[in-house]
Order: sequence, then C-alpha cells, then structure tokens
Amino acid sequence: MKKAPRFRSVLSSLAAFLTALLVSSPAFAVLGQPVPGAIGLQAPGSPMKIRQDAFFNNLLLPIAAGICLLVFVLLLIIIVRFNAKANPVPSKTTHNTPLEVAWTLIPVLILTIMAVPSIKLLFYLNSTPDPQMTLEATGSQWFWTYTYPQNGDIKLISTIVRGKDLKPGEPRLLTARNPAVLPIDTNIRILTAATDVIHSWSVPSLGVKLDAIPGRINSTWVRIDKVGTYYGQCSQLCGQGHAYMPIEVKAVTKADFVKWLHQEGGKTVGEIAAEKTAADAKAAAPAAKEHKK
Repeated sequence: MKKAPRFRSVLSSLAAFLTALLVSSPAFAVLGQPVPGAIGLQAPGSPMKIRQDAFFNNLLLPIAAGICLLVFVLLLIIIVRFNAKANPVPSKTTHNTPLEVAWTLIPVLILTIMAVPSIKLLFYLNSTPDPQMTLEATGSQWFWTYTYPQNGDIKLISTIVRGKDLKPGEPRLLTARNPAVLPIDTNIRILTAATDVIHSWSVPSLGVKLDAIPGRINSTWVRIDKVGTYYGQCSQLCGQGHAYMPIEVKAVTKADFVKWLHQEGGKTVGEIAAEKTAADAKAAAPAAKEHKK
C-alpha cells in the first residue's frame, strides 16, 4: 500500500513530461522566436526551414535515437552478463574479425545514407533561384547595417532595444530598432559582410545562417512564407557586446513592402526600371529628330 503514492508520483511526472513535450513542439511554438523551456525546433517560416526540419526529424533524429538505444542496450548486456559475479573467468579474446568488419562498415553505411539528402539540401540552400530583390547585411561591433541596393540604396542602422525601452510583447535581447523589412513570397538574395570582426547573420525560424566576414561578401537566399516578425542573433563570438546584437526581420505583404519603400524614399525594381526606360527614351528623342533631318 505504501508504494501507491510513489507510483502515482511517477505517473504524474511522466504525464507532465509528455505534456511539456507536446506543448513545446514546433506546432505549438510562437512563430519567429524561441519559447522558454521548449523542446524541438522553432516553427518554420520558409521553405528552406521546412526542408531542414524534415531532414532532421525524418533522418537525423531517428538515426541518433537508434544509436543511443543500441549503446544503452549493449551497456545493459555488459552489466548483466559480464560483471564479476556472472563471469568470474573473463575471456582473453583480442580479435573478432566479423565484429571489426561490422563496426567499420555500419558507420560508413550510416554516413552514406545521411550524405545523399544532406548534399541535396546544401545544394538547394546555396542555389538562389531567380532573385527578385537583394538585402545587404553588414555586421559591426555591435549592430547591423541593412541596405537595399536595388531599391534606391535605403540604409538602416539596426541596434538593440534595451530592457527599459521594450514595449509589451517585445522579447528581451531580440528586439531591434530599424529591423530589416522584407516581402513574403519573394526570392530574396542576402549578402553579408563585416567591418571589423567575423559576425553571423542567423534567423533560425527562416533557416538562414550566414557568416559576415571582413573583406569578403557571402551570399545566400530566403523566401518567407508567412507575415510576421522573425528574430535571431549574431551567432559568432564577436566581442564584448556579442549578446546585444539581435536580428529582427519584419515580413510583410508585397503591397505593404511597396508602401514601406516609398515611406523610406525608395522605389521598387520595376519603378526604377520604368524611370530608366523613360529617361533613355527622352535622351534618345533629340538624336532621332536630328537623324530625320
């Protein structure tokens, strides 16, 4: 009878753990930011993040869990069958050819199975399909500078919002002044660079992580599926203020992005192209008249 409360305690603990596991899974996560105490990856907001999650959940996680389970079972067998009581006279075997071949070939097979989808995913992440706009992110100690070279060279200096200045609902150490504003359903090329030391532009829920290196321009791309605010941080140890270098991306509809461009004094790629065509036509008109004469 005394064991009943203990049994109930174990069941309660197990139920609490399973509840926490379910609640903290990506399906229940807040889009675009980490959740305290969560288990699992952040909810995806881009097709590259969806593919990364599928690769991890469907391949890497089962393989890792299987290896851990195998090692655990082998340890139990060793503890039970080969302790001093059960096996007083230990074996003096030094070689076992089938076993040595197996523990060489099985890891090679596992790595081969992982390599094929991994290379496909890396190729997808590094191949920018028909970029429709470009964002340049330049890291400095300790802030980000965002420019839109195809939209009238809009320039934003993005710095951290300190705790005392946070508004309700804004996450601490993740909220930034002048966040990068990007349209959804658009292939966006992202270029990174740095002015001093190595930084890294990382937004987990978008599946983007790219180092920003002084004297070099790195390139990746992203296509955001959902309107929302996505948070990240510099993920390279870049000095004393490393923890105070957040990344905030506001994803908006294409129409709202055009409005924002106009407010910032910028223009769309189409508007700039139309202005250039009109200017070229105007410049060519006098020459055409002179040629007719």
